[in-house]
Amino acid sequence: MSSLWKNIEFANPEFFWLLLLIPALIAWYWLRHKSRHAEIQLSTTSVFEKNRKSLRQYLIHLLFVLRMLALALLIIALARPQSSSSKKNVSVEGIDIVMALDISSSMLARDLKPDRLEAAKSVAQDFINGRPNDRVSLVVFSKETFTQVPLTTDHSVLSNIFKDIKSGILEDGTAIGDGLATAVNRLKESKAVSKVIILLTDGENNAGALDPKSAAEIAEMYGIRIYTIGVGSRGTAPYPVSTAFGTHMQQIEVKIDEELLKEIAAMTDGRYFRATSNQKLEDIYDEIDKLEKSKIDVTEFTRKHEEFLLLALIALGLFVVEFLLRNTVFKTLP
Repeated sequence: MSSLWKNIEFANPEFFWLLLLIPALIAWYWLRHKSRHAEIQLSTTSVFEKNRKSLRQYLIHLLFVLRMLALALLIIALARPQSSSSKKNVSVEGIDIVMALDISSSMLARDLKPDRLEAAKSVAQDFINGRPNDRVSLVVFSKETFTQVPLTTDHSVLSNIFKDIKSGILEDGTAIGDGLATAVNRLKESKAVSKVIILLTDGENNAGALDPKSAAEIAEMYGIRIYTIGVGSRGTAPYPVSTAFGTHMQQIEVKIDEELLKEIAAMTDGRYFRATSNQKLEDIYDEIDKLEKSKIDVTEFTRKHEEFLLLALIALGLFVVEFLLRNTVFKTLP
C-alpha cells in the first residue's frame, strides 16, 4: 500500500474543502444525541442498573462512523489522487523526421513488389507508425519537389496522404538536390533533440537547380542528419511499358548514384543503405529506427496514474455496509 501511494499528487485539490463538512456533521451528530430525551420519564433508573449494555448498544454509533469514513474517502477520490511512476529512460522523444521520397517514373520498376514506390510507401508507413511520439514530414520529388505534409504528430493524416502518392503527379526527373533542400527547409527552425532526413531514391540526380552536395552542406550546418537509401536491384529490373498491345515488361538498367548518396550521408554523420528487395528495405528502416533511438536517449521523470478508483470502491463498500446494518442489526422502529 505504501508503494501504491508513493509520490501521490492530486489533480483537483480544491475538493479537499469539502472535508470541512465532516467536523460540522460530527458536531451536529453529537448535539443531536446529547439533546435527545427519553419518551418515558422515570423517577429512578436503579431497576436497570443490573442490566448490562448489549453489544448493539455499544456499536450504535458505528453507523455514523462508517458514513463519515465513506464520505471522507469519496471526497479524496474526487480530488483525483495520481501516482507517478519511477523515472526511466526512453528513446522516442524529441525527434523530427522528414521522409524525402522519389516519385519519378523509374520508381514503377517491379524489382520490388508490387513496385518500388508502393514498397517504399508501405515500409515507410510502418516505420512512422512505430514512432508515435515523433513529428514527421513528407516531401516528394521528381523533376520538381513538393511538401505533402509539414511536421506533424498526426500520423493518421500522413497515412491518408501516403495512399494518394503516385508517380506522375509531378513532372518526371530526379532532382535529388532540390528534394534535399526542401526537406532541410522543413527542419531548419526545429528545436528537436535530433533532426533527421530519410532520402529514398532509385536514380541519379538529373534535374533541379541545387547540387545535392550543396544541399547536404546546408543540412550539416543546421545539425541535420541524412540517411540515404538507394532502392533497386543490381543489374536490370522489369519495368512496365505501355504499348498499343497493352502493358509489357521491359528490362531496364538500374542506375543509382551510390557514390553521391554515400557522400551525402557521410557529410551529415548519417549512413547509406542499398535496398534490393522488400525485406532488405524493411531491414533498413528497422536499423534506422534503432540508430535514432540509441542516439537520443532521454530520461522520463513522471508518468501519471489515476488512483481514485480504489478509494471510490472502498467508499461505496462502506456505504453498502452502513445501509445493510441500518436496516438489519441496528434497525429501529419508527
